[in-house]
Amino acid sequence: MTTPLIAVPLTPDLLRGALDVERTPLGLLPHRLPARARAQNTDGQLAMAESQPSGVRLALRTRATTVELDTLPTKRVYAGAPPRPEGLYDLVIDGRLAGQGSVHGGHTLTIDMGAGTFDLTPGTPGTLRFTGLPDTLKDMEIWLPHNETTELVALRADAPVEPAPAARRPVWLHHGSSISHGSDAASPSTTWPALAAARAGVDLVNLGFGGGAMLDPFTARALRDTPADLISVKAGINIVNGDLMRMRAFTPAVHGFLDTIREGHPTAPLFVVSPILCPIHEDTPGPAAPDFRDIADGRIAFKATGDPATVAQGRLTLRTIRAELARIVEQRAADDPHLHYVDGLDLYGERDHAELPLPDRLHPDAAAHRRIGERFADLAIIPLSGRVSI
Repeated sequence: MTTPLIAVPLTPDLLRGALDVERTPLGLLPHRLPARARAQNTDGQLAMAESQPSGVRLALRTRATTVELDTLPTKRVYAGAPPRPEGLYDLVIDGRLAGQGSVHGGHTLTIDMGAGTFDLTPGTPGTLRFTGLPDTLKDMEIWLPHNETTELVALRADAPVEPAPAARRPVWLHHGSSISHGSDAASPSTTWPALAAARAGVDLVNLGFGGGAMLDPFTARALRDTPADLISVKAGINIVNGDLMRMRAFTPAVHGFLDTIREGHPTAPLFVVSPILCPIHEDTPGPAAPDFRDIADGRIAFKATGDPATVAQGRLTLRTIRAELARIVEQRAADDPHLHYVDGLDLYGERDHAELPLPDRLHPDAAAHRRIGERFADLAIIPLSGRVSI
C-alpha cells in the first residue's frame, strides 16, 4: 500500500546558501543578493544571475522514502541555437549524491545575444520526484539548478520533514564570475566552488554571478553583512570581457571592495583570487563578443575585440590584472596578516588548457571545474581548516 504524501510547508529555514528569500504568489523565490542590493542594481544580466540559485539547496531531515518538489523554473533559450539541456537538481543524502532529476515546463527566456534582447514566455510549474529513498532518519539536500531561476511552489513527502540542523562547519563565502557561478559545470553540486566546499568540509555560500563580478559596492556590502568564517573574491575576467574600467579605476575599486568586506570581517581569512587562464584575454583587452559561426550546432564561443596596443594607456588584460592584484595584496598584507593571494594560473594554467581547453574559449568544462575545485580546496581552504571531507 502506498503511503500518501503529506504537504510540507515551504519556509525559508529549509534553505541554505540564499541571502534572501522572496515570497511570491506561488511560493518562495531564493535570491543570492539581498533586497537592498537588488534595488541598487540596474543590470539585467546580474538580476538574472543572482536569481539563479547556484549553491542554494533545500536542507531537510526526514525518514521519507518519497519526496516531491513542485517548482517554476525559468529556462534559457538562445536565438538561433538548439535548446539547452534542462537544469539538474542534485539529491545529496548524508553528504553523497543519491539522485538527479529535472523539472519540465516553466517560463522560457529567449535571449538574442546579437541584438541584446530578452523575451519571457510564461509557463507553468512542474514536479521533481525522488523515490526509493532509505527508510531511515537522514539529512538530505536538494541542490537547485545553478543555471535556472527556480521558484519553489510546493513540497510533499511520505513522512514528516524538518529543517536539517545547522551544519557545524566553517562557512565559506565566495564571490566570482560565471566560472564561480558554474557555467558549463555538470550539475549544481559539481560547480568548482561546490566541489571545493565538499572536499574541504566547509559550508558554501556562493555569490558567483555570471557576468556580474564587477566590483559593485552593493555586492561588497552583501559580503560584508553575511556571516562567514572564510571569504574569497575572484575578480578580473568580467572586468576585462566587459571592458568595464581602466587601471586607474580598477586599483581603487579593488581597495574599496576589500575595505568594505573588512568592515564586517576584520580578521577572517580573505583570499583574493586572480583569473584562471583564458587565452583570448591574456594580452588582448575586451570587450568580449559572441562568435556565432557554430551556433547552428549549439556552440557559442567568444572572442576578444580589443586592441593590445591600448594596454599602455590603461586598458586591462588578464595578465595586467593578475600583476595588479598580486601587488595590492602584498601591499595590504603588511597590515592585514589574514589577507592572502591565490594565482588563478595555479588553479588552471597553460598545461591544464592544453589538456582541458575551454569549450567556448571562456568557460571551463565539467572536468576542469573538478580540477579547479580540488586545487582551491588544497591550496587555500584545507591549509586553514586542516580537514578534508570527500
